Amino acid sequence: MAREAREGEARVAMVPELVGKLTALGYDVAVEPGAGERAEFPDDGYAEAGATVTDDAMAGADVVVSVQPLGTDRVRRLPEGTATISFLPVGTEHDLVTDLRDVGVTAFAVELVPRISRAQSMDALSSQALVAGYRCAIVAAGLLRRFFPLNMTAAGTVPPAEVVVLGAGVAGLQAIATCRRLGAVVKAYDVRAAAAEEIRSMGAQSIDLELETLEGAGGYAREMSEDRSARQRELLSPYIAAADALITTAAVPGRQAPMLVTREMVEQMKPGSVVVDLAAETGGNVEGSEPGRVVRIGNAQVWGGENVPSSMPGPASKLYAQNIVNLVTLMTRQASEEEPAAFAPDFDDEIVAGACVTHGRRILHEPTRRAIEGITEEAPQ
Repeated sequence: MAREAREGEARVAMVPELVGKLTALGYDVAVEPGAGERAEFPDDGYAEAGATVTDDAMAGADVVVSVQPLGTDRVRRLPEGTATISFLPVGTEHDLVTDLRDVGVTAFAVELVPRISRAQSMDALSSQALVAGYRCAIVAAGLLRRFFPLNMTAAGTVPPAEVVVLGAGVAGLQAIATCRRLGAVVKAYDVRAAAAEEIRSMGAQSIDLELETLEGAGGYAREMSEDRSARQRELLSPYIAAADALITTAAVPGRQAPMLVTREMVEQMKPGSVVVDLAAETGGNVEGSEPGRVVRIGNAQVWGGENVPSSMPGPASKLYAQNIVNLVTLMTRQASEEEPAAFAPDFDDEIVAGACVTHGRRILHEPTRRAIEGITEEAPQ
């Protein structure tokens, strides 16, 4: 297991309590020193769990697991045939993908794991979105200078805060649930038809704009036209203006986040209001939000998310590590009398094939291959 090198990353790809699941599969687990320190998993914990803590952890490894992808310098030192498993933003890391191909590394991107029932336990996007959704609700409550819950006292009644959540995927639903637990009145909107029932199941009010729904592949929303987007913003404006806190969570992996809220809409919010944009890193749902910063727009403080799961590295790492164990287990050939256990991905399996970016000095992820090699779709005859 690699020690994370990218600035701001505090998570780790494996935790001590799950090392035993890998050794039970027949693997020797090696961990680079200090890999888990920022997530509060000391080296001693890994050693006690049966791992070897060594600076040479990657030397001779069959598979290297990490949260962020390995840097180019480390990739170029890997022997041909080594496998890596990590997040790998193929839309923005073309040079790294090219290096992985040229070195002969078999690279798996956890965000490309297909969203099918059989792969739910390997879905790192969902596990990390769960952490991010909780965290953004706590951030909103912390920034807002008033109570979230209703308070009835001898000195008078304090009404609950009103929160609007845009986007009801895993992160949005967790944000809704957390705000409700804190006692806020929550209203939420999502363009997908199935989301309305999920929003209500969390105790929130589903906002109905009476617009056509936009169901897309893999449970995500499909892209909307500019006319529909403008109409949606117009209809959402009064809900946002009345809110004490606005939380936006709409994002699709590998694409720029949709701009749901304009600067003018934020400027209509009341004094002391708060906006939390979980999608700030990928362009932002809120015009003017900046990743990793709190900026003021009108009367509102606007918080832009940046690697939000990493702000809760302990639980985020535990969830991610379980995703990794499940994925490695799928790609492990079980020991038999004739052969020992081995890392042997079955590329006929749709999960393995879907997550694989490079293998055998080729780019197997077709959209990435086309982008890197400059191939465009031919127009139909």
